[in-house]
Amino acid sequence: MAGHGRQGGGEPTGDVDTTIARDFGSFADLKTAFNKAATGVFGSGWAMVLMDGDGKLSLVARPNQDAPLMDGHQVLFGNDVWEHAYYLKYQNRRPDYLTAWWGVLDWSRIGERYAAGRADTLSA
Repeated sequence: MAGHGRQGGGEPTGDVDTTIARDFGSFADLKTAFNKAATGVFGSGWAMVLMDGDGKLSLVARPNQDAPLMDGHQVLFGNDVWEHAYYLKYQNRRPDYLTAWWGVLDWSRIGERYAAGRADTLSA
């Protein structure tokens, strides 16, 4: 994120990387599953990686404005696949948008969210 001295993209490290490998097989497997879920959302919606109280990760896709937070789930990170998020640059090429999106994730911040969630301090 600009102004935070952090750069996006790359690959997860530390506990997040270990947990992704445990719960999805590998980072590459997560990316494939996430992109498939996000591409499969018809129209507007979201794809998100959730974290339970034990630190287990899962993937969910939701239509429209339906967020997992409404069901009490903690969101580790997610992607807005509503057309307004990407149309000006990518038009109807959602897969291209998703590919580019992985290059801006702040894995340091995601790691902080994961640690906070594990400590039960992640706010909804």
